[in-house]
Amino acid sequence: MMNGGSITAWWNRLGRNDRIMVGVVALLAVYWLISSGGRMLNPAWLLAATAIVFVALPIHEFAHAAVAVALGDDTPRRQGRYTLNPLAHIAPFGAVLIYLVGFGWAKPVQWNPRNIDMDPKPGSILVAIAGPLSNLLLAALGAALFRSGLVESGLAAQFLYAFVQINVLLFVFNMIPVPPLDGSHVLFALLPGDTYRLRAQLSQYGMLILLAVVFFADGLITVPTQAILRFLFTVG
Repeated sequence: MMNGGSITAWWNRLGRNDRIMVGVVALLAVYWLISSGGRMLNPAWLLAATAIVFVALPIHEFAHAAVAVALGDDTPRRQGRYTLNPLAHIAPFGAVLIYLVGFGWAKPVQWNPRNIDMDPKPGSILVAIAGPLSNLLLAALGAALFRSGLVESGLAAQFLYAFVQINVLLFVFNMIPVPPLDGSHVLFALLPGDTYRLRAQLSQYGMLILLAVVFFADGLITVPTQAILRFLFTVG
């Protein structure tokens, strides 16, 4: 157990972004305690969150890596990210948030747009959307299995529903056009001209903007999430 001195030393070793990340996790933990309604005591939720951390998030990051490699950039392969091994992708804070609030992140895949065999702007869009689309595909597969009747009720059905729900939430959350989320790369690729200054400004305040969305404008996340869930569970 850390004492006061070791906690202070640990805090002093953290960089600015790491301190912001700790603050984000702490605030979202408080948010979870207020709104979760005992979700962490639900075995189905815990199983679904574990499947997200060890399956869905690695697939998400591998999708980014696979598209970048397919377009000609070998950076993800050289950095060991062209793999489905969860240990190559898990980010502790992001994994904790999956359990607490249902959305989080893995370690971002690095790649170099200058190495790809096409225009960097559409290439950036393809690489960026590959991750969120993998979550949407996993959600669609889970919902199809749920609708098939093979899973009647009980723990398995609750697990499937939670797994679909978290994947849809990850899709919507990641498409918010604010750094460091995937939607920001799509935004910058679509904007004309040099976006360096805008990118720098949004990157500086990105986490604060996301916190504002979560606490004060959560409809930007919940409304599209619920719409997609209704579609997935009723289509066909």
